[in-house]
Amino acid sequence: MSRLRPGNVLQLLVCGVQYFPALEQAIDEAEKEIFLETYIFADDETGERIASALARAAARGVRVRVLVDGFGGREFEHTHQPVLDEAGVHTLIFRPEVARLSMRRNRLRRMHRKLCVVDGRIGFVGGINIIDDMHTPGQTPPRFDYAVRVCGPLVTNMHIECQKLWERVAWATLQFRPRLQPLDRYRNKRIGDVRAALLVRDNLRHRHDIEDAYMDAIASATRDITIANAYFLPGRRFRQALIHAAARGVKVTLILQGRVEYALLHYASQALYGSLLSRGVRIFEYRRSFLHAKAAVIDDDWATVGSSNIDPFSLMLAREANIVVRDAGFTGELRQSLEAAATHGGRELRHRQWQHRPLHERLMRWLAYGMVRIMIGIAGERLSRHMQRRR
Repeated sequence: MSRLRPGNVLQLLVCGVQYFPALEQAIDEAEKEIFLETYIFADDETGERIASALARAAARGVRVRVLVDGFGGREFEHTHQPVLDEAGVHTLIFRPEVARLSMRRNRLRRMHRKLCVVDGRIGFVGGINIIDDMHTPGQTPPRFDYAVRVCGPLVTNMHIECQKLWERVAWATLQFRPRLQPLDRYRNKRIGDVRAALLVRDNLRHRHDIEDAYMDAIASATRDITIANAYFLPGRRFRQALIHAAARGVKVTLILQGRVEYALLHYASQALYGSLLSRGVRIFEYRRSFLHAKAAVIDDDWATVGSSNIDPFSLMLAREANIVVRDAGFTGELRQSLEAAATHGGRELRHRQWQHRPLHERLMRWLAYGMVRIMIGIAGERLSRHMQRRR
């Protein structure tokens, strides 16, 4: 895992109701530079609000750079991008969308990170897209998710990652401009006492960093593990780690998506519930609204918040960013929030009841699981061949 940086101050932001005001304030106070990366930049009230703040920053001379994924933000090219470009904001698209039914590796290799760095001194990382999370038809808003506001030495790491990806995408799209501001300008002093690390997942040097951090923390857990994840389809190694933790007396709790958003992934995930429930893992399906969180707490002082789901798309194909925190105060705050979500918005599944679900439901789940495995197998094989050619 990347080295923990001491001396940070962190603020946990729960859902967009806390995140977007903090993000907008930081953008409005920017003096020199803004990097913003997002998977979705929606054409809605929230998208307009953040786009307007970015345009205001550019108008007063701030260098603003916005990177949006070409699939998740496929509407961005026709909505906010022309307006932002006209306002002087520099925008790039990460891998423009390919044919919808294509199984080419580029379709599944997405930029799923949600990062923002302002003046090299304030950073945001988490799972919240630029989208109105109060618009959740038929549910009690908001969409449930987290972000973290960061000040301190870790922001330097965040700035480096944003700059590196911006330059790579600029080269790939033939829009390269002169090299960006030297990084030593943004070295941040210690201002707090929280140790934290930024973990990124890519297809080069950091292919397993986020998964390995989870695995190390699960292996060393002695008391409890609580994981909230929107799209949960772990491989055998991850599932066995959770089962082994439960077997040695660790309280293992999963808070998973109860609403059907993407049917194939939803039912594929449920195919794994029986084996986990039978080994003592507790599962809560969050049904109050859409669960979009990717967060976990383990024992008293390990926590993570970020963009990475625990599924093959995030762990094998997408660019992701998580923050890992070693701090009792932050871990305790996140634990309380997760426990409240499970209690007030979740429904616990019981193994005996799950075993007696109708046969057609069980067949549907395993069929979905098989289809996802085939998709990942095809994409993984092509990605492997691609990596071999690059060596």
